[in-house]
Amino acid sequence: MPVPIRRLVVTLTLCCALVAGVTACGGSTRSKSVDTGMVAAPVADTPSPSTSAQKQRLAKTRFVANAGLAAGATYQWIVKPWKAGKFKKGAHGRTFALIKAAAAGGFAYNRLKAAKRNAEGDPLLSKAIAPLSAAIDGLKDLPAKLRKGDPNAASSFNDVINSVKEAGKSAGAPVTNQVPSTAQLAH
Repeated sequence: MPVPIRRLVVTLTLCCALVAGVTACGGSTRSKSVDTGMVAAPVADTPSPSTSAQKQRLAKTRFVANAGLAAGATYQWIVKPWKAGKFKKGAHGRTFALIKAAAAGGFAYNRLKAAKRNAEGDPLLSKAIAPLSAAIDGLKDLPAKLRKGDPNAASSFNDVINSVKEAGKSAGAPVTNQVPSTAQLAH
């Protein structure tokens, strides 16, 4: 099958543009040259905080965004199907519901861990979220529990999400559900 020349030219042009773009955006190293004869002490670019918690900018805002995404994913793809009985053995669409719940569970776990790191950047939030660390870490086993048909797995996940929402509310950072897109779940 011959390929039309127009399609070949367009493909070649796009490939060249992509290669040129990647090489143009490549990392460059910049070095500061300091005349050591005039400066007695080393020059620092910016003062650096000592802990990672101090490096967080907009910690409350990031906490609200991450916890909201976790709550939205949990409600949309874990709690709603659980209430509808999609995870019961023999239910129509159970396999697909379990796949979506596993993806949503992994995403929500990731976002909750990020929210926990964000909370460490705010003194009030860090005190409110500290007791929930063990509960967040315990969410790793959700997909296996759902596959085995554990009826309490989805409710325990929902309970942890509600606890995080309450902790945020008590620290002045109310969390609302934000349903992530399917593309966000894939990342």
